[in-house]
Amino acid sequence: MLRVLVVGPCGAGKSTLARDLAEKLDLPLIHMDQLNWKPGWVESSKAEVRERLGKVVAKERWVIDGTYGGTLDIRTPRADTIVYLDYPITLCLLRVLKRIVTGWGETRFDMTDGCPERLDLSFLWYVARWNAGPRIRLHDRLEGHWDKVVQLRSPSEATAWLDSIPAE
Repeated sequence: MLRVLVVGPCGAGKSTLARDLAEKLDLPLIHMDQLNWKPGWVESSKAEVRERLGKVVAKERWVIDGTYGGTLDIRTPRADTIVYLDYPITLCLLRVLKRIVTGWGETRFDMTDGCPERLDLSFLWYVARWNAGPRIRLHDRLEGHWDKVVQLRSPSEATAWLDSIPAE
């Protein structure tokens, strides 16, 4: 594995798994949230994100975490492995709520500086509605790439999968 995507619903643990995998395989780690968000929760334009991402995927080695469906067309063809954390949405929603409470006002390791944890009801609604829209679109965008997908359905499956990979 030299070019790995980690995708799935918000709160599944994509960034943490990506960080652990990048460390284990000694690969550069890129967080889509950092490519997208500017300080103060200002969103970059789609063109800006795609330009930044194009430079990243042109490299030979990387782990990229974040679903960002509108950019999968750039990432999936270059990835040799796509790790899909296909977790129950109730678990993801609980994890997002825990993250908000425990990290309130602080910036996560995978987020742009100046974007502190906050309560965003539209974001919670997006997570709650994952199976009704974003999940369907993700499956559509993975068409033609399922042979590269490692679909993990629980945190214990993800831990076992990560433990099964020999360290670099």
